[in-house]
This record gives sequence, C-alpha cells and structure tokens, in this order.
Amino acid sequence: MPTQSTVLTEQHDIPLAAHIHSPEHTGATIETRLWIEEHEWLYALLKSEQNVAPTFRLPDLISACVSLVFMEGNAVERIFEFLGTTLVLRMPRHPHRRESMWLPQYELLVALQQSPSNMHPHPRFQLDQFTTACVALSRQTDSTGMKVLRQARVNLAERISRRNEASRSS
Repeated sequence: MPTQSTVLTEQHDIPLAAHIHSPEHTGATIETRLWIEEHEWLYALLKSEQNVAPTFRLPDLISACVSLVFMEGNAVERIFEFLGTTLVLRMPRHPHRRESMWLPQYELLVALQQSPSNMHPHPRFQLDQFTTACVALSRQTDSTGMKVLRQARVNLAERISRRNEASRSS
C-alpha cells in the first residue's frame, strides 16, 4: 500500500475549493477520496509494467477514469446506476484513501454532484462516491487498465496544450 495515502473510515464532505496545488505549472489538482477496492485496482495499475514512459501517478489515473466514463453518451445514467445498485450496498463507513485528481475532471464531478439527479427527492451522493463510480466503471469496461493508461496520455497532452495556450495569450 502507498505510504502517502491515509485510510479514512468516516464520511466527510470535501469543500469545493479543497487543496488546489500549483495551478501555474501544469494545472490544479484537487483532493478527493477513493474507496479501497477501486484504489487497490488503480494502485496495481500504477505499479504495473505497462505504466511506463511516462509513469502516470494516481491523479492521472483517476482523472483518466473520469474522462473515460464521461466520454460515453450515457455517463450520468451509468454513474447513478452504479451508485444506486452497487456502491449503496457497501457499508456506509467503508475505508477510503485520500488521493487527488486534475481540475478538469473534478469540475465534471462537481457538476454531476450539483445536478438535479443528485437533489431531493433523490439520494445525495458525495464526490468520493462519484470518483469511485468512475474508477469502478472504467475497471468494468477494461480490467487490464490499458484504456485508462491511454486516456492518461490524452489528458496529459490536453493539459500541456491548455497551459501553452494560456501562456501565449498572457
């Protein structure tokens, strides 16, 4: 298990502006949490011999999972179906790991969290549950993780392009 991550056993809302790091360099990362089963799968992908040149870290892999799910036309339905049929059956105080994701993917999940599908009379799901759903759905689609690694490359190229465009326009 990674030593940088802390196991959490209580549910807490994460403030929307939580832990933004170095936006002037390669973009911002936002702290999130990930349920243990999904974290273990991503950690195995992180350590796999397929994750080379460059070696992607967990923010890249988590963000790639979010991107992959949202590329599907039925992302909202798939996410809420997973939350309502699978994740809801797990123990409410299930252990989590603290991790980070990139800002563009975080913004997708915040929009989903604030959507009418997550408001009264529907159950209210939290950011960690949406993050976990995206990782779980990515794993269901491709348990090898090759699509996640490929999408991490695409996301990196897009972040660098956005950064270069921003620096040219300033």
